[in-house]
Amino acid sequence: MSDATFSRDEMTQLAAAVMVTGMAVSMVDVGIVSSAIEATAMGQEIAAASERYPNNAIIQALFSQEAVKQAREEGSLNVQLTPDEVKPETVVDTAIARIQAALAVLSSKASPEDIQQYKEFIYSCAERVAKAAGSGLFGSGSTKVSDKEAIALERIKAVLAL
Repeated sequence: MSDATFSRDEMTQLAAAVMVTGMAVSMVDVGIVSSAIEATAMGQEIAAASERYPNNAIIQALFSQEAVKQAREEGSLNVQLTPDEVKPETVVDTAIARIQAALAVLSSKASPEDIQQYKEFIYSCAERVAKAAGSGLFGSGSTKVSDKEAIALERIKAVLAL
């Protein structure tokens, strides 16, 4: 499989599932500084993806250095969300819907192994975001994963069937 297997819209859907899921975990328990720390963690996870999954055609098509450069030039990394989709009480539902849409795209176009790794990658992004900052307004609390983040992670893990 190569990125030519997917349309531009499908590639956007596949990338959005990853990015919206990380954002969802961050937004269920928002803090001023913690949000910045979590966004950095998400960026680091995505930046390392192509090295971590060198044989995964989906992840390479989405997050290799070349793919990211091309997506930036085309503007296809811009995820469109409505204000209602990013409220703390709805953002996890939004992420789940994006995951389901991405998995529907992949169901007939990708190998089971690539799909499994893609699902694991989505979850690793969410988990990394949750563990990036502590609790409290400035993210300096000793509890790394808040109760709200833990619930979000459970729901995401369930939809990914991990």
